[in-house]
This record gives sequence, C-alpha cells and structure tokens, in this order.
Amino acid sequence: MPDTPTSPATSPIPPMATTNTPEARQALGRLLDIMARLRDPVTGCPWDREQDFATIAPYAIEEAYEVADTIARQDWDSLPDELGDLLLQVVYHAQMAAEAGMFDFATIARMIGDKMVRRHPHVFSNATLAQGQWEDGKERERAARDRRGTLDDVPVGLPALLRARKLSARAARVGFDWDNAADVMDKVDEEVAELKAELDSGDRARMQDELGDVLFTLATLARKLDLDPEACLRQANAKFTRRFTEMEHDLADRGLALRDVDVGVMEEGWQVVKRRERGEI
Repeated sequence: MPDTPTSPATSPIPPMATTNTPEARQALGRLLDIMARLRDPVTGCPWDREQDFATIAPYAIEEAYEVADTIARQDWDSLPDELGDLLLQVVYHAQMAAEAGMFDFATIARMIGDKMVRRHPHVFSNATLAQGQWEDGKERERAARDRRGTLDDVPVGLPALLRARKLSARAARVGFDWDNAADVMDKVDEEVAELKAELDSGDRARMQDELGDVLFTLATLARKLDLDPEACLRQANAKFTRRFTEMEHDLADRGLALRDVDVGVMEEGWQVVKRRERGEI
C-alpha cells in the first residue's frame, strides 16, 4: 500500500535551522571592522592597502577552488576555515568599493537577498513552482540589464571547461543542441578525427584549434550526461595521482626509482595498481 501522508497535527513542521544568530552577526561585524582596519590609509597593513580589485580577484578564484577541493575530500573540519577565506574575498571587495564610494557590504547582501526572494516566489509568496522558473527569472534579469544576446554574460573568466558547458547549455535553451548523448559522442569522434588529421602537419595553431573543438564537445557531452566536466577532470586527476604514487611506491619497495626504469616497467606497475584497485590481485 502507498504511504499515507501524516497529518500536520501529528507531524509538526520543525523550526528552520538558521545561522542568523547574534553570534553570527557579531562575528561578521568584527570581520568587516578587521578589513577596514587592514585597509586604513595610515595604520593599516602596507600590503592590504596597496591592493585593488584586479589584484585581489585571482584570490577569489583560488579560494573557491580550495573550498571545492575540501568538500571533495570531505574534510569537514577544514571546511569552515576555507569558507572563511572565501568570505574574506567578498569582504575585501566590499571594503574597497566602499572606499571608492561605489557600494558596501550591505548592498551586496541586500542584492543577493532580493534576488533569492525574486527567484523563489513559490517559497516567499503564494506562487506555485513552475517548470523552468529559475531560468525564466534569470532571462528577465538579463533583459533588464539590456543583455539580450543568448550567450551574453556567460563570464569569460570561468574555467574553460565550465564555461564551455555553460555556453552549450545556454545555446541549448534556444534549441541549438543535439538530441541525445549518442549524437554528441558521434561529434566527439568527428572532432578527434579532425585532430588526428592535423597531427602530421606540424601546424600548432591548427592543432590547438582542433583540440579545442574536442574539449568543447566533451564539455557538451558532460552536460548531456548531467555531469560537471570540471568535477570529472578533478576526479581523473585524483585517480592519476593515486595510481602513479602507488606505482612509484611499489617500485621503491623493490629498490627501484623511476629514473632507473623504462616506461615499460612503469606501465607494468601501473597495470598492477589498476588490477589491485579492481580486487583482481
């Protein structure tokens, strides 16, 4: 029999968990004060005073990746520290903007709060959740900013694989897409064949162009499979690191260093590691 919904009388809605506590507000206020002190033109830190938006921006990207890496490793003890480093980047930009009379931290918080309420009318008003509601809201916001091109405002500074996935997703929303993943695989084969045809030419510009097409199509394949190409590549990087390190250790246990063996011995050790991972040995 299907489950019978429990009545509200016997299953009260639990109170919302929230971090909006007096302690949180005090800690955030302290962080904002610390940043203002660091940027003080007289008593602040010389390094912090000389920074600008352009010099600080790369740190935001770096810290975001460190957060992602910490989550991937499920290192929950380190996550608050890494999230703090990322939050500091927002606070840093807010302080510099306030000094220039542009905006402040309250503006940032208010704007993202308004955006979340606007994009979730099924939560903050009596509207019902509709298919495509999130993307429709984003389209209206782009139109309000006079960004009407389909590919407008896909950030150029995104990691290339992630941007490729977003570009193909944006194009797909207007029907420029393959029907299924199998069709994309055919396109991957086509692009690989074109790359192979250029390998003997020695034309680096042509090879770069064709390899770029392969990577872009693979990012599109990831989207069709509902996978994150950056996450796929990070997983492959981790797997390669794990297997290579284990192969190196196996050789060391035999009294061998990588510089002492040829690639055939390394490949043999690599295959041993793979079989060990599969439980075959």
